[in-house]
Amino acid sequence: MTPDFDYTAPANLLRDRVILITGASGGLGSALSVACAKLGATVVLTGSKVKKLEATYDRIEAAGGTQPAILPMNLMTATWAEYEAFAATIEGNFGRLDGLVHAATHFRGFVRLEDLEPREWMDALQINLTAPYTLTRLCLPLLRKSSDASVIQVADQGSRETHAFHGIYGITKRASETLSETFAAELRNEPNLRFNSVNPGPMQTEVRRKGYAGESGLATPAPETRLARFLWLLGAESRGISGQAF
Repeated sequence: MTPDFDYTAPANLLRDRVILITGASGGLGSALSVACAKLGATVVLTGSKVKKLEATYDRIEAAGGTQPAILPMNLMTATWAEYEAFAATIEGNFGRLDGLVHAATHFRGFVRLEDLEPREWMDALQINLTAPYTLTRLCLPLLRKSSDASVIQVADQGSRETHAFHGIYGITKRASETLSETFAAELRNEPNLRFNSVNPGPMQTEVRRKGYAGESGLATPAPETRLARFLWLLGAESRGISGQAF
């Protein structure tokens, strides 16, 4: 994503849309949840930490947004059956999905591959790649019920270039973009489904601080300043755009 993407979302851009956002407990996921709710969407807040999801819920209410729903799930430990039950709960409560944003991410720090613990490999693989696949796969029937469903994978510069010491984080983020592009290619004959990825650039988030602990917060934009491309892709004005890496 180019940080200067010039787009102002019109009021009620997302009115009556149901949007599932993972990683909604903080960072980009929380900021995007608030913005979507203010534009009329019913946001399903997903993450493993209920108190942090409740904090996002409170932010939405304070901002006057549409009442969201909290549907906690630990993407790290969830079984296939739990993912199925998760999708069934959304269907039972909302009947469809108009948007799905994979904002949850796992990153513990920069490390050489030879020093990477096998458990860290598995954890990052689960959150950054397996969870986006599983949720998209099981929510496809719900997305197909929408007249205009948008699925967005949050990318990173490591998704586009190979960097030393980015380890499993860089590998899984690149693979997640391939996942998005593959869904777009395979479902290109279903114009109501679209799949894109967005690299929002550096932001003041907990994940960023793990890699750049000494970085001044003043030098790094807040997540709230990096939402324009996401909102555009979730709205009808980007209808027909699929398979792109912004």
